[in-house]
This record gives sequence, C-alpha cells and structure tokens, in this order.
Amino acid sequence: MISVVHKNIDGVWYGATVEKEKVLATAFAQNEKEVLRYLLKSLPYDAPFQIDERLSPFSERLLETMKGIYKGEDVSLNFEMSMDYLPEYTQKVLKCVSSVPAGYFTTYGAVAKACGGSPRAVGQIMAKNPFPPLVPCHRVVSADFSLGGYGGGKELKWEMLQREDRGYTEPKEIRVGDGFLSMFPIKRLRKV
Repeated sequence: MISVVHKNIDGVWYGATVEKEKVLATAFAQNEKEVLRYLLKSLPYDAPFQIDERLSPFSERLLETMKGIYKGEDVSLNFEMSMDYLPEYTQKVLKCVSSVPAGYFTTYGAVAKACGGSPRAVGQIMAKNPFPPLVPCHRVVSADFSLGGYGGGKELKWEMLQREDRGYTEPKEIRVGDGFLSMFPIKRLRKV
C-alpha cells in the first residue's frame, strides 16, 4: 500500500509518497493543498493508497531531510528512490543531477554533455522531476549562469541556491557514468 505523507515544517509543506521505505515521489510547497495535489497526481493509475496522518520514523526522517535541503543544510541522502517506471535516459539525468552538491550548480548543457542528449531534453526532465528537492533540480541553470525556469518560481530557486552558498570559488568536475559533469560555485550565478 502506498502511503501519502505530508507535514508543515517551519511554514513550508513537505510531502512524499512512499512504499516500504522506498520513495515514489516528493514535493514541497507553501500550502497543503498544492503538495497533496502534486503527490496524488504522481501516483500510478489505480494504485491503492492511503493518506497517513501519523508519520513513520522513515517518513519523518525523509520530510526532515527535505526541509534540510530547502534550508540549505548539508544532509545525508540515503533514501532509495523508485525510478523503475521512468525511461532509462530520465533515470540517468536524475542520478547525474543528484551528484551536484550544495554550494555548486551545473547547467542543462553540462548535464546533457555528461549524460548524452540535449540541454532541452534535460530541461524537460528537470521540469518533471518527481523528487524535488531530493534530486536538486534547483541546482541546474541556463548556459549563461542565469536561473532558467523553476516550478516554485525563480525567486524561490535563487533563495534556495543562496542558502546553499558555501563560499567555494573554483569550479570542479566529477565523473558521472561514462562522462564528466562540470559544476560551478554558487557565487558565479546571475539572478536575472
């Protein structure tokens, strides 16, 4: 049975759909209705589910981790995310973006170069990210280091990235699958 869990923490609603300590989808928003709408929309057709008012220790830890990411904290991401239903390329892009740590951002083009495909394809996957903020799509920006789009709005994306600034000054590159992903320090971002 799929559990839909949600909680208001410090004025932000965090939610997830989980099954046997496996994350099916996550969401966060400024109101309860929006979080539940997103989560219910993410459920497989005809899948039995229940909205759990009482959080399990796993669900509590998951929602607290989401809050930590939103607040710009360094958190441990040791949750199994169910991606089996997603196309192989989407899984590859989501795993690649998951490797971008707080304090850095990357571009749609850099992700495309590391994973194959086009920047536009990466952007479409980020727009449909089923695991925000666990898969930090807010850390992916346009080629000119401007923010690009974001489901919660550009202002929220900017605020989240500013909270994640660690004072890094040098770009870095990491191996992702068969490619390399270029990342840049938050200080290089352009707000426009």
